[in-house]
Amino acid sequence: MVPVDADSRLQLVKHEANVDVPRTPVLNSVTEAAIEQIIKERNFADDLMRHDLLPSRTALFVGPPGVGKTLTARWIAQRLNKTLLTLDLAAVMSSYLGKTGTNIRSVLDYAKSGDCVLFLDEFDAIAKRRDDDAEIGELKRLVNVLLQEIDDWPSSGLLLAATNHGDLLDPAIWRRFDMVVDFPMPSTEAVEVHIRDMLASMDTGEASRKWASKVLSSVWSRYSLSDITRNINQLRRQTLLFKQDLRDSVLEVVRKESLDLPKKEKSAVAINLVRLGMSKREAERLTDIDRRKIVAAPAKRKRPAKTTSGKRSARS
Repeated sequence: MVPVDADSRLQLVKHEANVDVPRTPVLNSVTEAAIEQIIKERNFADDLMRHDLLPSRTALFVGPPGVGKTLTARWIAQRLNKTLLTLDLAAVMSSYLGKTGTNIRSVLDYAKSGDCVLFLDEFDAIAKRRDDDAEIGELKRLVNVLLQEIDDWPSSGLLLAATNHGDLLDPAIWRRFDMVVDFPMPSTEAVEVHIRDMLASMDTGEASRKWASKVLSSVWSRYSLSDITRNINQLRRQTLLFKQDLRDSVLEVVRKESLDLPKKEKSAVAINLVRLGMSKREAERLTDIDRRKIVAAPAKRKRPAKTTSGKRSARS
């Protein structure tokens, strides 16, 4: 039976039996490799155990908001075909002294008893530094409970935790996890791929979508993937409802975003627009960068190969 708070009768975990993640998380190569290792270790646990090795039981995801930590936890549960249990902080954090620790134990004991993935989101809320004088003794005792439970976590289950604020975690917590996986802000290339995937359903032609993804990635490079997802959905709704051309919608985004960009970033956006075929006059209108200062670096010319005699071959 799913554990509940004794007073409010609210369920302490969100239970998701058939996880469905429609889109693969956009991760850098290092983060993706770590996630693939977690999945492979679970799928080949028997092979590891024949060599006296256990699969990773616990992993801590660390990174700023909106970079895919929660989505990745769901992705892992889907790939492993396991039920996902997500701690409900609002129900677990009781105002009654001692109840929060009891609730946490109930959740952990419940997760241990089944073949599932347990996800502790916003982990810093329950695993704060014990030297923080602002915290009451209740939360400090809660950290001791977590340390013991993570140490004793069975290899049959997988515990994932995520935090946006690694600096708030108690130092002893870090050492308890089998793996610590960093989730940095996405690169411009990753943002471009994500935007192109989200625009794939639009009936505007591949060339138009490719152009849009390159332009938008240059003005949204500071944003997290969750922010970009929200922005793209807004752009798609606007384009559909107002019968706008995708190009016009994208250029309106560029104009609005450029208002708040530092001059150096505005200049980079203007240069990118010119590289993508826009006139300097239009780039100036959108970014407010003097077109005489929009200087795109020329494409590098390919040096002709040397012949075996040491002389350069003639171009055909």
